[in-house]
Amino acid sequence: MKQKIKLLLKILLTGAALWFVLHKVDIERLKESLQSADSIWLFIAFILFNLSKIASSFRLNIYFKAIGLKLSEKFNLILYYVGMFYNLFLPGGIGGDGYKIYLLNKHYKKGIKPLFQAVLLDRLSGLFALAFYSCLLFAFSDYSELLGDWTKWLSFLIAILLFPIAYFSTKLFFKDFLKCFNKTLVWGFAVQLLQLLCALAIIKSLYIGHSNLEYMTLFLISSVVAVLPLTIGGIGVRELTFLYGLEYIGEDPSLGVTFSFLFFIITAISSLMGLFLLNRVSPEKG
Repeated sequence: MKQKIKLLLKILLTGAALWFVLHKVDIERLKESLQSADSIWLFIAFILFNLSKIASSFRLNIYFKAIGLKLSEKFNLILYYVGMFYNLFLPGGIGGDGYKIYLLNKHYKKGIKPLFQAVLLDRLSGLFALAFYSCLLFAFSDYSELLGDWTKWLSFLIAILLFPIAYFSTKLFFKDFLKCFNKTLVWGFAVQLLQLLCALAIIKSLYIGHSNLEYMTLFLISSVVAVLPLTIGGIGVRELTFLYGLEYIGEDPSLGVTFSFLFFIITAISSLMGLFLLNRVSPEKG
């Protein structure tokens, strides 16, 4: 019953957010930009997005190895895509992370706690890199100029402080994973860089010749907000971020909402591949 209520609330929030956004933008402009988007750049964005997910699976496997769980990269990648499918298309269930923890504990008996910590750290590593890139892009964007120079220097300070915070948090709460801190840190930055390049490809597909830095800043901020389990797959909250973010700098939010829709379509198609890999989730020693 709890899961059903949670799913119902997510559906309602997703619907309400989308309804609000679509009533605030120029629908005709949105349709035109969707229809005229460059398919070659969108294909490049799709490739870059999936490269980021492959890199994410490599990072997660490093965490698994830290607890003595040796999975082949092939099996781990299959499991990762199946988890993506669960997260996006079955939001009312245990979710992709819960599925991975359940399956791996069932077959490898490593314990729920270390598996949970590995998956949690994988998420936190991604958020850390997201926050770092967000601070840097924000500092050089029009947003810092409009809000005042103090926000630029605050962004730099936060970006610098993120490193010791991440290190000492790992040392204090996840000491078993400290040995792989540097390696996972590098992979985390690689993952988010590929996501940024994916966002840039979508921007190119929409022929947006200005405010590119602001679009990418909003993309990162919306990615952080989308992590919150408020809507299905982050739908609605991403669009709201672009709506208000672009309005703040005097830009037409229609293109931003189009960008968000295209990113979701790429995410959905990529996640759907997990459905076709479900029958290949057969645990093996790597």
